[in-house]
Amino acid sequence: MSKSKLSRRSFLKRGAAVTAGASLFPTVVPASVLGLNGAVPPSDRIVMGLVGSGGMGNYDMKQFLQKKETRVVAACDVDNRRLISTKARIDKHYGNNDARIYKDFIDFFDNEKLDAVILALPDHWHSIIAVTAANKGLDIYGEKPLSRTIKEGRAIVDAVQKNNVIWQTGSWQRSVPNFKRAAELVRNGVLGKITHVEVGLPDGRQSIGTPPVKPVPEGVDWDLWLGPAPKVPFRGVLHFNWRWILDYSGGQLTDWAGHHVDIAHWGLGFDDKSPVKIKGKGIYPVNGIYNVPVEYLIEAEYENGLPMTIANARYFVDKRRNGLWPKVGAQNYGMGPVWFGENGWIQVNRSGLWASDPELLKVPEEELKIKLYDSKDHWQNFLDCIKTRKKTITPVETAHNSISVALTGEIAMMTEQELLWDRKTETFTNSDYANRLLSRPFREPWRIPEI
Repeated sequence: MSKSKLSRRSFLKRGAAVTAGASLFPTVVPASVLGLNGAVPPSDRIVMGLVGSGGMGNYDMKQFLQKKETRVVAACDVDNRRLISTKARIDKHYGNNDARIYKDFIDFFDNEKLDAVILALPDHWHSIIAVTAANKGLDIYGEKPLSRTIKEGRAIVDAVQKNNVIWQTGSWQRSVPNFKRAAELVRNGVLGKITHVEVGLPDGRQSIGTPPVKPVPEGVDWDLWLGPAPKVPFRGVLHFNWRWILDYSGGQLTDWAGHHVDIAHWGLGFDDKSPVKIKGKGIYPVNGIYNVPVEYLIEAEYENGLPMTIANARYFVDKRRNGLWPKVGAQNYGMGPVWFGENGWIQVNRSGLWASDPELLKVPEEELKIKLYDSKDHWQNFLDCIKTRKKTITPVETAHNSISVALTGEIAMMTEQELLWDRKTETFTNSDYANRLLSRPFREPWRIPEI
């Protein structure tokens, strides 16, 4: 019996539900015979599929549709309306009606013959589907954060490494010039010895109370959307706003740490380093279905004694309203990493790059001895690495390390303890209760596939 069929049965026996979720366009065309008029021979084209056709999924897909060496052939989502609109985008781009769509990701992986896949799902689904894709030998462009828990992240890392697949995380800031320039300046010592780092992330979302139970929208498989999360009635939270419920996400903390903590680590050379101590406090909604922190403050300490503070932006805005911070616009006071050193500070975010002394930013490129990984196009970098089999600019190990700071910080907030972290074993050495929070129970019959 084939590996794919064994994998399918190990998930669950869906019976009639499987039939209902099958592809509306079941004819499978092998990757080797697909072709377009153009410079890239069909045998050299990277055949791709998409799982999760929401905002980020379609954005990522659009980037790959524009690449001459790719061919997007199929999409999967639990929402029929999104599937149909995604198919229309693919078909319009290629001028045909060939794109295949699936509701059930098991059918998608069993039936499609792909080279690579885009994964853009709610966080609680990341581990199951990423490991499934890696076990199929597919190269993966996976959205951040890497995982909902530490142990799920470890499973993804292990699956990617064991199956020798290429992984690119959607932490695209590493492929943007101002972020690379900031990290490179810090790595080259323009600030002297770094004394501490602050990382500002967006403020949390306020509670909306508890909306009444509502009919599930037509064409949506709500039970499959929930997957391994607890079974709950539908109350209108489906697309995007799942981020504010702990069963699916850690809110702005985990949604953005994969961006700004990631860049803070890049500037420090900490892609393979984690805090050894971490503590935190959060303000959580007192009622309603939204239950992620609306405010949070995490204090981490690394092995070399370097402290890092991670907080929602308002905390830093209030801290810096002393007239000493440059007038760069209110929205820039709090967001992004700020490295503080003996010679001043450097801050970077999506609005720009600043320093305590503008001269710090003017060091000629040729004088920077440490050169960081250079990628000018995050999606092209993934494709280039598929061809060369070299690591991407945001490989799976780096993504796991970046989000682990937020995930351990989340646990510190929940336990209200200062926790001691052992990166080698990925366990806390001073709290059995905290170690229980390194994973979460999955609703039956879902589980992470064996690697």
